Amino acid sequence: MTEVTRVPIHPIAKGSLTKLWLGVIVAILVGAGIAWAAVPKGVSLETLTAGTGPTPQEGDVVFVNYTGKLSDGTVFDKSEQPPIPPGVFPEGNPFPLEEGATVEGFSDGLKQMQKGGKYVLEIPASKGYGSEPPPGSGIPANADLVFEIEVVDFMAREDFEARLQALQQMMQMQQGGEGGAPGAPAGPAGPAPAPQPGQ
Repeated sequence: MTEVTRVPIHPIAKGSLTKLWLGVIVAILVGAGIAWAAVPKGVSLETLTAGTGPTPQEGDVVFVNYTGKLSDGTVFDKSEQPPIPPGVFPEGNPFPLEEGATVEGFSDGLKQMQKGGKYVLEIPASKGYGSEPPPGSGIPANADLVFEIEVVDFMAREDFEARLQALQQMMQMQQGGEGGAPGAPAGPAGPAPAPQPGQ
């Protein structure tokens, strides 16, 4: 017959169980705090209407309709259709996705959007204008920004520049025909000016 050795189990001291659970909770909170700190603070993007297809990449030009607001709802900027003949470019304001073309948070947000989509983009001051907003913009220093954005379309920078050059040549031909002698050739095409999108 096998004899079972009995080891006495001592009851947990009063209050020890509470301390054990508190320790577990503290460990979980510390772990969550470390994980939270590891998530980079940046833009927040809410999809109102899903778009389709790929997202724009660095070097593309994105055409958008937008309204820019402060966190209290005050509108400081709104897109306006540029004075360009229809059919040359998609509707909306063009924004080149390249360093320095617009604030960092706006570019970061556009790179997450798709054609046809409507979004709400929240940009913290650190990825917006920070302590030095443009003079006369109505944006206070260190203001968080909120943009309602509709992505109309986007294209490669090369395609954008080729269309811009074709537009410039067409305008020069029309001006040459109106003010010059009949049949006089238009002057040589100069470099196409890049539009300055609102920020």
